Amino acid sequence: MRNVVCTSDAPGVGHYSQAVKGGGFIFVSGQLALDPVTQQIIDGDSSQQTERALLNVATILKAAGSSLDKVVRCGVFLKNMDDFAAMNAVYEKRFGPHPPERTTVEAARLPKDSLVEIDAIALV
Repeated sequence: MRNVVCTSDAPGVGHYSQAVKGGGFIFVSGQLALDPVTQQIIDGDSSQQTERALLNVATILKAAGSSLDKVVRCGVFLKNMDDFAAMNAVYEKRFGPHPPERTTVEAARLPKDSLVEIDAIALV
């Protein structure tokens, strides 16, 4: 069964679902460093934007009945690979010593000129 997850506590921009639950997994769409109230990218560097993007992922997972502890995979897209260390420090802080699998790539341009975008797959 496929169930769409939607919460007003996280940004909802574009023509896509915040997340979809199916087959024991939750697939969270790429999250930017958007403030859910203003729908604007927060001011700040790549560390601050990574923190906000992960907070948005966590909020969506909570609405779906899951959490960051149940994430098995993340995809991270950086505007500039020079921001890898800053992003990685926040990622390590949020996920601890046993983080999920991850792919990190540099993207020529992210939506709304964000510095980072993160998607996730978690267990229900």
